[in-house]
Amino acid sequence: MTTQNNINPFEKSATMGINVDNELSADMQKILEQVEKLTDIGIALSAEKDTVQLLEKILLGAKSITNSDGGTIYRVDGDTIKIEIIRSDTLGISLGGEGNTINIPNIPLYGENGEPNLKNVVCYSYHNNKTINIEDAYDAVHFDFTGTKAFDKKNNYRSKSFLSIPLNNHQGEIIGILQLINAIDPVTKEIITFDSVSQRFAEALASQAATVLTKQQLITDLENMFESLVKLIATAVDEKSPYTGGHCRRVPELTSMLTEAAHDTHHGYLQDFKLSEADRYELTIASWLHDCGKIITPEHVIDKATKLETIFDRIHLLETRFEVLKRDQEITFLKQQLADQQANKTPSPELEQNFQASVSQINDDLEFIRGCNTGGEAMSDEDISRLQSLQTLTWSLNNVDVPLLSDEEVYNLSIFRGTLTSEERQIINNHINVTISMLEAIKFPKHLKNVVEIAGGHHERMDGKGYPKGLSREEMSIPARAMAIADVFEALTAKDRPYKLGKKLSEALFILKKMKEEQHIDPDLYDAFIEQKVYKKYAERFLDDFQIDIE
Repeated sequence: MTTQNNINPFEKSATMGINVDNELSADMQKILEQVEKLTDIGIALSAEKDTVQLLEKILLGAKSITNSDGGTIYRVDGDTIKIEIIRSDTLGISLGGEGNTINIPNIPLYGENGEPNLKNVVCYSYHNNKTINIEDAYDAVHFDFTGTKAFDKKNNYRSKSFLSIPLNNHQGEIIGILQLINAIDPVTKEIITFDSVSQRFAEALASQAATVLTKQQLITDLENMFESLVKLIATAVDEKSPYTGGHCRRVPELTSMLTEAAHDTHHGYLQDFKLSEADRYELTIASWLHDCGKIITPEHVIDKATKLETIFDRIHLLETRFEVLKRDQEITFLKQQLADQQANKTPSPELEQNFQASVSQINDDLEFIRGCNTGGEAMSDEDISRLQSLQTLTWSLNNVDVPLLSDEEVYNLSIFRGTLTSEERQIINNHINVTISMLEAIKFPKHLKNVVEIAGGHHERMDGKGYPKGLSREEMSIPARAMAIADVFEALTAKDRPYKLGKKLSEALFILKKMKEEQHIDPDLYDAFIEQKVYKKYAERFLDDFQIDIE
């Protein structure tokens, strides 16, 4: 007869085996659950592009995989460690990340004497590049937990188990520290030590986190470097000429304003046009690069302020010739007066009248040429005929009569509008071909694949009569059409051009309206430009007060 106290040895052995198997099964289940969590967290981290949310996912993932009550992520910031994000379930603390701002001072990595700070757990973990696993902070003798104890007393909390893990990047540099506090037993809910399994999983997660954070930082650094190079090119183009010094900086601003207006339009053709953040970034890059081809345009063409300007304004040479003409007229007049006196003739009133009339005509012709030289107004057929007639006049050079105006000077002075000859205009226009060639030589990533199309289309017209490709409206994207308007409006209102003053808003908008009617610019974008007063927003930032003559 057996009792509960008299257990068969074979039965006892079997019972022990079952218990061991159950324990192994529970441990294996825990490990499998942690592996699954680690996998899910790794996938989530790889997909995250926002650094703030990435940090939050790292910490929350680490808390989940170790079943810890709280944790902190620190980032190395020079010779200090900066707290980026803090979470505590028991205390309901959520600082940094998507939570509230952290106002806690950085932790110095070195003391005033320059020696490593080894009293702080995270600093010790940093300097020794090793995981620190503390069973009970109150029993730790090598670290200073005075601040922790004061915090616990103030918040009625008990900080016990700590796990601090360095985050090493691909170059072996420590970029941060992951610290977890108070591992919780899932059954008893008591605070326990971070066991070796949890520690290894946390270290594996920290390794993944460091890789993802480094990748994110490298992407950010590359983007910043790329943007700096883009702006450097634009600045170099602007700095070539004091007359276009702000063009490459103003066009991106105005293009952005107009495309945002199109984005906010909820009727008509533009109602389906929407901008993503990626679209905005691509448009910004394209705007900054839209005139990069001008880097090869000769300065004497870009800076040509008058029709006769080359290295200098040759109007001064013409003024000298006209002075010689007046001098010769005066000499002829005085010689005739002297001859009359010697012949005892009475001075002829007609002689002085003719002299004064000749001088007046010379002065009038010179003023006419000065007016032609400015390029401010369009030349009429009568103006061109008068120029050609002046070419028949001569002046004395080394006792040789030569034409008052050369063929080349008449050709330049006869420019219909502006200051550039057709050859010089072709040189200027060629900048867009160079721009396209330069940009096509760059291997843009997928999210910037439209940069060439956007930047290369700002001189096209809606009716297909623009250049360099003669594209029609349907063949151009909305951002490219927006930049075309921005380029025109900036040029009309710019106050730093060599050949004109910046136009007032009323004048610029009148011209822009005519361009819409003539199918030069996109009519729907023009309407958005007017309806949402993009011109006013731009004017308030970039134009002089006297130019803002309408609301």
